[in-house]
Parts: sequence; C-alpha cells; structure tokens
Amino acid sequence: MSQGDGAPRVHETTTATGQMAESLAAQYLQQQGYRIAQRNYRTSQGEVDLIAFDSEVLCFVEVRSRRDLDHGHPLETIDRKKRQCIVAAARQYITTLPHPWPPMRFDAVGVVLSDPPDVMLVRGAFEDE
Repeated sequence: MSQGDGAPRVHETTTATGQMAESLAAQYLQQQGYRIAQRNYRTSQGEVDLIAFDSEVLCFVEVRSRRDLDHGHPLETIDRKKRQCIVAAARQYITTLPHPWPPMRFDAVGVVLSDPPDVMLVRGAFEDE
C-alpha cells in the first residue's frame, strides 16, 4: 500500500477504534451512574482513559477494545506494564486534588465492537502495585 492510495493507515484506524470504544465506555458508565470527570488524562508516565466518580469513589478507568473475540477478550490485554502506567498517571492526577482525597479504585471496561457492541465493566479490576 502506498501512502497516496487513500487507504487509512493502521494507526489512524486504531485511534478511531479506540476513540469509539472510549465513547461507548463513557456512555455505558454514565448509564451505570458514573459521573465522568475527565477523558484521556496524559502524563509523561502514562495515561488514564477515563476518570469518573462512582458515587463518591474516584475511579481510574482503562478502556480496552477489540473488533471480535477471535484473539480473546479485550480485558485480557491489560498487562502488568499497562497497569503500572495507569497507576503512575493516577498518582500524578491525585496530586491535583485537594485533601482529603476520596476513596479510589481502578476499573476496566472491555468493549467488543460487534453489532451491537458488547460492553463489560469490571469494578476494582486491579490494585496499585
């Protein structure tokens, strides 16, 4: 494939897929009563896809997606290195908050981009390592 053939590049389609999955996840979380505080919080050490409140609990939410289940569920892709990056970004985020800090947890949302999409929420998916 040449650059000028008009076909989307892998990075562009991956980014668009990720944005679609994050939007579906945010919508699902809101339906579950979460209040979205921030999207795509980035630091030099990592990123948190969604930061939201579930009642009074501050949740750092990782969103993972796949087009189908041929290669496993998207939640299976959250490895130790990814968790460490999310934790590092969350630690940076909480330094911007006034004390006392609210209770916190790490949630994960897996989105299978089928028709209709399948969204799975795991509260307390992992802990600060």
